[in-house]
Amino acid sequence: MIIAVTSLGDDPGSPVDARFGRAAWFLLHDDQTQSWEALENSQGQEALQGAGIQAAQQMATRGVEVLITGTTGPKAQQALKAAGIRIYHGAKGPVEAALDAYKKGRLEQVA
Repeated sequence: MIIAVTSLGDDPGSPVDARFGRAAWFLLHDDQTQSWEALENSQGQEALQGAGIQAAQQMATRGVEVLITGTTGPKAQQALKAAGIRIYHGAKGPVEAALDAYKKGRLEQVA
């Protein structure tokens, strides 16, 4: 399973970015191999509008099944749900800690 976490930096020790569409980075964690991949989100940061929808499309293309972030907007939520991606809000602290909180059931799943 591929899990995406929004991040302010390019490594798992970086703080979670509370934004989704305009997050600085997306860190993709492959639960099977325990590996990480960092995706810079300069396109989303520079977008005048539609950043959340563009980011949702990018997550779907990468095969993401779970998104961990601070919050998502309504249009991004709709696009993520349409792609079958489960969304978890309330992530804080380092990316690694947010992933651990998800695995322990401590994050709020968006209905």
